[in-house]
Amino acid sequence: MPVYMMFVRDNPVHDQEAMAEYQRLNRKGPNNVPVKPLVAYGATEAIEGEAPDGVVLLEFPTAEDAKAWYNSPAYQAAIPHRQKAADYRAFIVEGLPQG
Repeated sequence: MPVYMMFVRDNPVHDQEAMAEYQRLNRKGPNNVPVKPLVAYGATEAIEGEAPDGVVLLEFPTAEDAKAWYNSPAYQAAIPHRQKAADYRAFIVEGLPQG
């Protein structure tokens, strides 16, 4: 069953240098974990409530894969830069069974 990792940024980036370093490090992320980016800061239209400043949605085959990606040394090195750059919420949500 697929799972989705979502990162929601409610307010604009307040440290551009930290965000640039996060992006640089994130490109070096783990290649051995299957991840499929589905959304990365596309245009957002609020239907109810206020739209966030940015959303990233990643698909993984399993929760174990999502956690392996998030907990990898490469991504763990990038996280402090993202957290310094802007306030994010991050979570994993279980998808529907395939087929």
